[in-house]
Amino acid sequence: MKKLVSALCVVLSVVYSGLTATPLNAQDTLNFPTLGELVVSDPKFHSLIAEDAKIEVLTGGYEWTEGPVWVPKENGKGVLLFSDIPNNSIFQWEEGRGASLFMKPSGYTGVVDYGAEPGSNGLMLDASGRLTMCEHGDRRISVVTENGGKRTLVDNYQGKRLNSPNDLVYHSNGDLYFTDPPYGLPKRYEDSRRELDFCGVYRLSKDGELTLLTKEMTRPNGIAFSPDEKTLYVAQSDPEAALWKSFPVNSDGTIGKGKVLYDATAHAKDGWPGLPDGMAVDKDGNIFATGPGGVYVFSKSGDLLGRISTGERTANCTFGGLNGSVLFLTADMYVCRIQTKTAGMNY
Repeated sequence: MKKLVSALCVVLSVVYSGLTATPLNAQDTLNFPTLGELVVSDPKFHSLIAEDAKIEVLTGGYEWTEGPVWVPKENGKGVLLFSDIPNNSIFQWEEGRGASLFMKPSGYTGVVDYGAEPGSNGLMLDASGRLTMCEHGDRRISVVTENGGKRTLVDNYQGKRLNSPNDLVYHSNGDLYFTDPPYGLPKRYEDSRRELDFCGVYRLSKDGELTLLTKEMTRPNGIAFSPDEKTLYVAQSDPEAALWKSFPVNSDGTIGKGKVLYDATAHAKDGWPGLPDGMAVDKDGNIFATGPGGVYVFSKSGDLLGRISTGERTANCTFGGLNGSVLFLTADMYVCRIQTKTAGMNY
């Protein structure tokens, strides 16, 4: 991990130097406001999150925050990058400095209005520390090169443009797995610009070959691997079938038949804020998945342990901070964090 962090620091420092950072809310305090509550379903929940843990609000005032990714720096420090999709921007937050603009435009470079959600969504670092982005408006997945430019990794399937790539995860072998619902299209699934008649889950091999893994999910969204990479988790943000599925990963990188991990449709219909969306997995295989009512915490076998209830529509989460033990949350207009007793799977 130390070697990887060092490599990330070198590459990302080059990226930063080529981008403008405009301070939004300078910050030299650790006295953050808090929100929400912890809801316990199983006593094992507190082996992961302490009873007195607080959900701290780090920054706010955005339209819709998404795609958080922790970028480690030296001495255990780092910055959090996150998308503000409607504002077509990526921001960075750093302890003691607050939030500043990292990139604009982040997901749409066209010349006509492109609806309510044109910007970047899911963000991820590749093995070299380069920022990889799901771009709604430009309907592609791109990577920021070492000199601050962008390169398209994929923007079509069999010659037809993707809908609007949403979330992504890298396999340790370099393959990229991602979801492609219609949320970035101005009229979503009914948009005349849509070229595919399904919403897919894909694998982009490190050699550039794109494979459709499944189109069985009506609105595939968040995506993550188990620590051993033998299971792929995919969230479905369909209010009529708000659930998470797990898929066995075959030796060739394709996936087998999926099964429902947890169904939260009743909660969505009861008006709990949010839908199944982004997720993060800890080192022991526990799953932290945003959904109706906050962040659901599941054991690796799919048992519900509890919920981090923000009271807001919670879009995504990621591990970071010192030793990877902090869970960062994007919740509507806010970016939050909560200290855990575990750590992300890559730490």
